[in-house]
Amino acid sequence: MDTSWSEQVKQFKSPWAVVAAFLLESREVKAAKCKRLRDEKNELKKQIKKQSRQLRSQEQEISRLKQQVRKLEMQQYANSKSQVVTLPADPPVGSHGYGPRMVTLAVNLARAVGLRGAARAIKTFFRWLGIQQKTPDWTAIRSWLGRLGIAAINEPIERADDWIWMADHSNQIGPEKVLVVLGIRASQLPEPGTALKHEDVRVVTVKPAVQWKREDMAKVYDQLAERFGTPRAVLVDGAVELREGADCLKKRRSDTIVLRDFKHFAANVLKSLVGGDERFKEFTTQVGLARSAIQQTELAHLTPPSSKPKSRFMNLAATLRWAGVVLWLLEHPEAKSREGLTDERLAEKLGWLRKFGKSLAVWQECQHVISLSVTFINEQGLYRGASVALRSEIAPTLVHDTSKQLAERLIKFVDEAEQQLNEGERLPMSTEILESSFSLYKQLERQHSKGGFTSLLSTFGALLKPTTPEAVTNAFAAVSTQDVKQWVAANLGTTLTSRRRATVTVHRLVL
Repeated sequence: MDTSWSEQVKQFKSPWAVVAAFLLESREVKAAKCKRLRDEKNELKKQIKKQSRQLRSQEQEISRLKQQVRKLEMQQYANSKSQVVTLPADPPVGSHGYGPRMVTLAVNLARAVGLRGAARAIKTFFRWLGIQQKTPDWTAIRSWLGRLGIAAINEPIERADDWIWMADHSNQIGPEKVLVVLGIRASQLPEPGTALKHEDVRVVTVKPAVQWKREDMAKVYDQLAERFGTPRAVLVDGAVELREGADCLKKRRSDTIVLRDFKHFAANVLKSLVGGDERFKEFTTQVGLARSAIQQTELAHLTPPSSKPKSRFMNLAATLRWAGVVLWLLEHPEAKSREGLTDERLAEKLGWLRKFGKSLAVWQECQHVISLSVTFINEQGLYRGASVALRSEIAPTLVHDTSKQLAERLIKFVDEAEQQLNEGERLPMSTEILESSFSLYKQLERQHSKGGFTSLLSTFGALLKPTTPEAVTNAFAAVSTQDVKQWVAANLGTTLTSRRRATVTVHRLVL
């Protein structure tokens, strides 16, 4: 049996007894601590074994549940394969076998992705759903859009004294020009601060013709006034025949006014101030050369935007923005857009922009004036006090004489126009919504937009707002396929496309 350290220490008679006592005490304390730690270790081992058993049990349960989930998913998939997808009730309207809901889906898709795209999209979607049902062909969708378009053109207009007409022409290949007149009541304009949307306006007429002189426009204006009443205002661009042709309306109503589109006027002013500048002419020439020189090189991402010679000063913003970006890149070699480009190569192809730095500052400020002004007119409209508000919007920060002249002429233009309005009256002064409606039509035409006007023109009236099943039912009750054909025959006659087909036939006969 071990003797206690206190008993053992008594055997020592020298001062070393104290040291021995301390060491013996430490040994006993350490032995006790080791025993305690061994006991704790053994307990932890037991707990680990227990938790390991629980973990294995949980893993087995998870595996069982996963197998059950997979089994249920397989059962659900098998059940879905055997189920038949049921479409909403859609009784046919007309003899073509499709209901108004299907027609609505088809024409709204066509407005977004084109006629053939809509037909393919519906077919793909039905195939995915497993629906064994005939889907409309693109020719049927075109016919439906024609009926909806003619119905929109023929829709009665309520009589009111605050109608505003917006008139403009559009032409493609060939001599034909299409006159489109949109209408909106002044009392139904969006709140100030909100621009017009397509669904805010309605089509008054769509009329193609080979020539449009003042007398021709006066005749159309008279016909529309006879049918719908004389408008409070007619809004047109700078075309003389559109503007002076409307003088006939003043004989019917003394307070009818003719307003000019603000954006077209602003573009003309910019052209008069900048277009004759030799440096600007040199700049545009260099832009065209740069486009040809770099569009198929490693500098292709810096290719300037395509120019539009017919309306260059209405679309100058993109070119000036491009020039500003390239000038910045020339001075910042660390820019990501310059990765892989040598300084010499960039300077060789685009370094010429540096010499236009001061001129670009002037032109960009002019463009800034126009952009702010057009946004103001689009959102606020024309009213008594608009010129004062426009001045506060564009004039305070201008530093260049050219942009100051531009601002003054625009403000004067608005001031002269607003003098024709009554106190508290507000009218639109922008035809951008009309121009964008032409874009909707070209979007529907797709690659055929440069091929001359065809019977597709009958669809124009259906493009301004989404179609509803109710609109389909009403339109199909009012307009038949034969009505569309009669409208096309009366308004289009022999189209450019039909003449091309006849030419191809002759060519085949000759060969």
